[in-house]
Amino acid sequence: MRKKEYRIISIGIVTIMMAGLLTACGEAATVDTTSAVQEISTEAEESGVSVESRTDTADLSDSDDTGKEESNSAGSSMAESEMITLSDNSDINITKGGKYLVTGSSKNSTIDVETEDEVEIVLDGVSMTNDDTPCIYVKNADKVTISTTEKESTLAVTGSFTTDGDTKTDAVIFSKDDIELEGSGTLNIESSDNAITSKDDLEIKGGILNIQCTGNALEAHDEIEFSDGTINITGCNDGLHAKDSDDETVGSVLITGGKLDITATDDAIHGTTTVQIDGGDLNLTAAECIEGTYITVNDGNINISASDDGINAAAKSSSYTPTFEMNGGNVVISMGGGDTDGVDSNGDIYINGGTIDITGQSTFDYDGNAQYNGGTIIENGTTTNTITSQFFGGMGGNFNGNFDSNFDGFEGGNNIEMPGGNFEWKGNPHQSPQQEGNQ
Repeated sequence: MRKKEYRIISIGIVTIMMAGLLTACGEAATVDTTSAVQEISTEAEESGVSVESRTDTADLSDSDDTGKEESNSAGSSMAESEMITLSDNSDINITKGGKYLVTGSSKNSTIDVETEDEVEIVLDGVSMTNDDTPCIYVKNADKVTISTTEKESTLAVTGSFTTDGDTKTDAVIFSKDDIELEGSGTLNIESSDNAITSKDDLEIKGGILNIQCTGNALEAHDEIEFSDGTINITGCNDGLHAKDSDDETVGSVLITGGKLDITATDDAIHGTTTVQIDGGDLNLTAAECIEGTYITVNDGNINISASDDGINAAAKSSSYTPTFEMNGGNVVISMGGGDTDGVDSNGDIYINGGTIDITGQSTFDYDGNAQYNGGTIIENGTTTNTITSQFFGGMGGNFNGNFDSNFDGFEGGNNIEMPGGNFEWKGNPHQSPQQEGNQ
């Protein structure tokens, strides 16, 4: 936009100068206009911002120029920042590192970032609605920070996302590199697929983030880190989703603070390798609320309501043994009926501190070892200092707890042991469980 207006202004000025010279000197007078146009065009390009119209007839005349801005209306320090005002059907191309203050509203416009430098995009009361393309698309950058002023901003994509060559751009904010969110204001994101996707790291350091989507709310290939602010997620498939389909050695989630409220249809928090919670207030409602290979809770307050597994340490990565480890904090788990587990580990469980309170038919289920070394365990209102697996264990046929069901039979590789609990057999009273099961 700025580039185009500069060229129009420069041509107008040169035309006036030519008219004056021709009047004064007659037809013999000549003027070299090339250097003047090139000089002003170069100045526009050096700002690092250009505008590309999506339609040949787009009217950009009402849009403000990009220019230097020392402060925004919210009072934030914005010295030496470039100012961008949005308009319909016009993409903003950022090709130089720096800080950019974005205002206004638009339909079918994208802020594209393509540079080797760091970029900060400050959203100041922005409203963007697109049919099928990201509102912010980071094609290349060292790192991009998206921050908010005290004014509320909204980004939305309402239709099916289109691809960019071989790249599936399936998020309202889509980045091929590191991306960071911070600020003092509120950012609302509505998506027909994912809300925010980073093909590298995603970090949330502040602000209020409200997300409604059908895909994953916050997605990253390498790591998701949440340290401060408030995140509200509703209606999404996964809340926090850290996974690289091509590399099982990455995909971690680290939560050190802030407030997180998630209602998801699948996993509230999913990490291929590790999920570590060092603080914060978490309210999670999902089929499985926390899933990863190695899950560690060191601190924080976590309320879980699940219809499958509250916490599931599953073999998602060969880099770790599936483990749930609790060293501190408070975890309250409320389970639905049926085949559900409060804590389910395909490997080990270690409880060393903190308080875990589970209400449900099956409180613990593990295939490896379980150790209680400290802290408080409450199972259905009763305090205990043992971790008892409620269903079948791993190889060897060990079984602990209570069992009451109709089934054909079961068989252990060696011996079947039942050190405690109740067993009720409803099969043929004249045959053993193994004999009847082999018929």
